[in-house]
Amino acid sequence: MRCDPLLVAVPNISEGRDASTIERVEKGFSPARFLDLHADPDHGRSVLTLAAHQGELSDGLVSGAATVLEAIDLTRHEGLHPFVGALDVMPVVYLDEAQRGPACAEALTAAARIGAELGVPVFLYGELAARPEHRERAGLRQGGWRRLAQRVESGELQPDFGPPRAHPTAGAVLATARPPLVAFNVDLVSSNPELARAIAAELREAGGGLPGVRAIGLFLEERGRAQVSTNVHDPGSTPLRMVVEAVRSRAEVAEAELVGLAPAAALERFPEDVPLRGFFPERHLLENALRSLG
Repeated sequence: MRCDPLLVAVPNISEGRDASTIERVEKGFSPARFLDLHADPDHGRSVLTLAAHQGELSDGLVSGAATVLEAIDLTRHEGLHPFVGALDVMPVVYLDEAQRGPACAEALTAAARIGAELGVPVFLYGELAARPEHRERAGLRQGGWRRLAQRVESGELQPDFGPPRAHPTAGAVLATARPPLVAFNVDLVSSNPELARAIAAELREAGGGLPGVRAIGLFLEERGRAQVSTNVHDPGSTPLRMVVEAVRSRAEVAEAELVGLAPAAALERFPEDVPLRGFFPERHLLENALRSLG
């Protein structure tokens, strides 16, 4: 039995429509083992969930980054989700404090190699941020990937690894190590994006809303609905039922959607009358998915 920890990574790529490209990228992250894929054509984004032992995960992330570099061209990208890179974010997830050190080591190793070997600048965010201005992804994404390129060129932003310029077709990578967060979307019956934006503003922790919640409001052309799209950074303190309750205090909810995997605690007492699109506990609860690897 291996004693090195099994770690999880959740790379987000800026492609949500082309199935052949997404499949190519998924295979590129080998030797990491594939757990889940969530592709969204409206967001123009796919979220992959991978698992590998320490020492293998960084290899998989570098291999996947190389495949993304070949497969995705940001100059042709379409989608609603904010982004600055073809491989936009690259978090390594630790499930407990014992895994925190190994997770940080794998994230830093992969970030350094992507910068040096692939020539893509990497910014450390979250708890790995070396500069206060890098801590929040929203600050780095402000204005999009072309604006980030200008900020790097002017010296306003300095990558932690790689060249001091954005890659012409791949932009930059944002990397960190973190505990599990939950990406969670709530679709409204309404098609009014202004209503979704107003609800999102009220939900955000920064606006006095729910603890650890980041949120944006969108219109989904494919579904003809408005959506409140959230990241819940502390699902233990803010379970998903609280997000649903806050949204439907303002608008009728059509259904909800989990993006990727979530710890079981996040879904405790989830409202039975709110459909959770495409959800299968054996696959989408993080503990069950890891148990399936043996």
